[in-house]
Amino acid sequence: MEEYDETLEEENYTRYNNHPWKKIIKTVMRHKKYAIGLLISIAFLASLDVFYPFFNQYALQHFFGDNPNYDTVPLFITFYVGIAFVYGFAVFAFLFFAGRVEVHTSYELRKDAYMNLQKLPFSYFDKTAQGWIMARLTSDARKLSEIISWGVLDILWSLLNMVGILIVLMVVNIQLSVIILIVLPIILLITIFINSKILKAYRNARSENSKITAALNEGFMGAKATKSLVIEDKNNEEFVSKAGRYKRASLRAVALSALFGPIVFVTCYFCVGTTIYVGASLSISLPLLYLFVDYSIKFFDPVMNISQTLGDFKQAQASAERIISLIEQEAEITDTPEVIEKYGTIFEPKYENFEELHGDVEFKDVTFTYTGNEIILKNFNLKIKAGSNVALVGHTGSGKSTIVNLICRFYEPTSGEILIDGKNYKDRSITWLHSNLGYVLQTPQLFTGTILENVKYGNLNATDEECIAALKMVAADEFIEKLDDKYNTFVGEGGGKLSLGEKQLISFARAIVKNPKILVLDEATSSIDTQTENKIQRAIEIAMKGRTSFMIAHRLSTVVNADLILVMRDGEVVESGNHHELLNKKGYYFELYKNQFVEDSVNALLV
Repeated sequence: MEEYDETLEEENYTRYNNHPWKKIIKTVMRHKKYAIGLLISIAFLASLDVFYPFFNQYALQHFFGDNPNYDTVPLFITFYVGIAFVYGFAVFAFLFFAGRVEVHTSYELRKDAYMNLQKLPFSYFDKTAQGWIMARLTSDARKLSEIISWGVLDILWSLLNMVGILIVLMVVNIQLSVIILIVLPIILLITIFINSKILKAYRNARSENSKITAALNEGFMGAKATKSLVIEDKNNEEFVSKAGRYKRASLRAVALSALFGPIVFVTCYFCVGTTIYVGASLSISLPLLYLFVDYSIKFFDPVMNISQTLGDFKQAQASAERIISLIEQEAEITDTPEVIEKYGTIFEPKYENFEELHGDVEFKDVTFTYTGNEIILKNFNLKIKAGSNVALVGHTGSGKSTIVNLICRFYEPTSGEILIDGKNYKDRSITWLHSNLGYVLQTPQLFTGTILENVKYGNLNATDEECIAALKMVAADEFIEKLDDKYNTFVGEGGGKLSLGEKQLISFARAIVKNPKILVLDEATSSIDTQTENKIQRAIEIAMKGRTSFMIAHRLSTVVNADLILVMRDGEVVESGNHHELLNKKGYYFELYKNQFVEDSVNALLV
């Protein structure tokens, strides 16, 4: 099985480096009124900042000059108070709109990413680390939405301030303005150089963070195994090692970001000092010199603000690249445009065009590889009639699960064809096939909710009575009737309030209530005790009637009544037939059955 490779992230960075912000801007503009409101409030606030120093210059010139005149003091105070109120309104406006831009952007990014995850095939989740996906949907989406709202606000406000102040300075005194125009390119060069280093550092930090998230997820999911194996110390050492690498990567990124601000700060105030010196040399009046110094300081405050925010943007770019790579991740298994036109998509299926599935299944010269060089099946041929009960047996890695995954179209053949009812299943939609498919996993997966709600996931249109009938068919009612809330009992997160066997019974009922044409049992009884297995064996046989069923079996006692048993070894069918025929051959199946029979007998004696 192909493992997730962290180096794929670097490939995604290269691929998405040039356009993530275009995608993000389109996402923001889905709620134009908030984005436009934010832009207007920022422009209004920047205008106030640009023209505010003129009031101070007026005060210095008229109230503190050689010939002070206090006639306009009441009007001046009135304007000052009015400006304070206008400032307050402007600040409220940009906080209001920025907050909504942040919330809506986070929502849209997570929605798009999650929706695309629903389209991706099983093969994607089979080879992609859960921690990588979780980090994209949580921390990356949050970080990106924050920088989009508040970071963009800072940059736009700063840019508008700089442009407005530069225009005013050039009008007031072109000679002093030249000083700023000389220093500005130097600051830009420093910004470009250091920020490239910051981006690389934050990429490394985010990569290490994904590994920590994956380790946390694995630790929580495997808590019972950790306790039983007494490997807490080993897990702790591994986690401390991962956390240490993340800390070092983060500290490097923080150090670069911290270095950036002071360099720009010193450069800016060197420029302000030079401006004061040159202004004094030119014998400029005190009010005008004050105005120019005030504007110079106000000009470089936005410059430093932009420099710091660009550092945040570089950090956010790593998040942008990663979440956009998830949103735009293309599914390896998709329907053709012709199939989509006829049958619809997974979110908008055209059920009226779905043909009835009877259940004939055929493999024609199917070759399949997981990684492109590891051949699992080669020129495989198999023909199953509708309604047949087929069992797949063999050692681990023999190809049993591969055949089932190909039938379910969780994977597709590398070459060859798989026919359903005599037609290549690629000529019909994935949704058509999956809507006719019932699948019981070896490890049952329940969702937070009640027992009835979990059964209804198999058929959202099923009534409570139909769900209860399905539960009774698999003898789940025996333990459910003992519960306080019966069928409305909450199963807990992942079904944690129920035993493994009880969860599996509910999983069986969920498959049955769907009334599938093809039923797959992937070692579905391996997690159930012998007593429970005996209770549901007859229910399984009833559920299989009239359906094409495939049973991957570890316990050979569960396949004795199968119409056809396929004995797998190294991706090939080495024997086939029913139970009695295979025993009479005294071949590979005979040896498997004999060894397991002896093992079960010994275990029974030891109990």
